[in-house]
Amino acid sequence: MSELIVVGFKDAEEADRVLLRLSKLKKEYLIDVEDAVVVVRDETGKVHLKQSVNLIAAGANAGFIPGSLFGAFIGLLLLNPLLGIVTGSVVGISAGALAGSLSDYGINDDFIKSLAETIPTDSSALFILVRKAQPEKVLAELSGVKGKVLHTSLSTEQEKRLQEALSGSTA
Repeated sequence: MSELIVVGFKDAEEADRVLLRLSKLKKEYLIDVEDAVVVVRDETGKVHLKQSVNLIAAGANAGFIPGSLFGAFIGLLLLNPLLGIVTGSVVGISAGALAGSLSDYGINDDFIKSLAETIPTDSSALFILVRKAQPEKVLAELSGVKGKVLHTSLSTEQEKRLQEALSGSTA
């Protein structure tokens, strides 16, 4: 089961830096991040969301091959397979992009927006949905990062250990 963790930072760029650290840990197979969103509230108070998964591009990529194959099949029936492949590819990419733009993956966008409204101006927050992790190694990598746990589905003990790692204290 995945765990949701939301950490707030006083700096507007800190959430991006922490996400880069987590990406490095993901490449080392120390954490499996299902979804991540960086939220930045600028000095004017406007909230900006940065999704880690571009669903429109993913949908377009997923629609290319089936659309091409279907178009080639229809093109063979109409004795013009090249036109069928081109038309099928365009239709497949368009349908995939539309499906991607209409889907919600991972962390609920309404939850992100509602919690993002509570962070102070000129600050950031990192929403991560973690499938599994090596807690000791991840916490060691995050030591020195100054942040505050805003919301989590972790157990009380795990949340306490995470907050201690983010505040630099040891228990």
